[in-house]
Amino acid sequence: QVQLVESGGGLVQAGGSLRLSCAASGRTFSSYAMGWFRQAPGKEREFVARISRSGGGTSYANSVKGRFTISRDNAKNTVYLQMNSLKPEDTAVYYCAADSGLRAAKSPDEYDYWGQGTQVTVSS
Repeated sequence: QVQLVESGGGLVQAGGSLRLSCAASGRTFSSYAMGWFRQAPGKEREFVARISRSGGGTSYANSVKGRFTISRDNAKNTVYLQMNSLKPEDTAVYYCAADSGLRAAKSPDEYDYWGQGTQVTVSS
């Protein structure tokens, strides 16, 4: 069982930056690949970024590539999402999720545990 708690969301102007954190409980954080997803009102939850168990491998949605960076600190049981050059279309609730599988999953259905989400609002 893994419990995830996101923080760091807020209101920012376009072009600004935010850093999201996701703290995980439990002793087996490093056993999970971690992902960030987002969901805007009226839209489906979509993949943002993923990081491997060791942190050596990452993948991103095309819409955030070059602007967002996912990282993790296994000693602190925490995964981060650094978001730069934010755009109004980045406005959404952002969720972190843990995946025990071995594939580089990008579908929400493949993740086992979810946080409660943190709101990110980017004003124009």
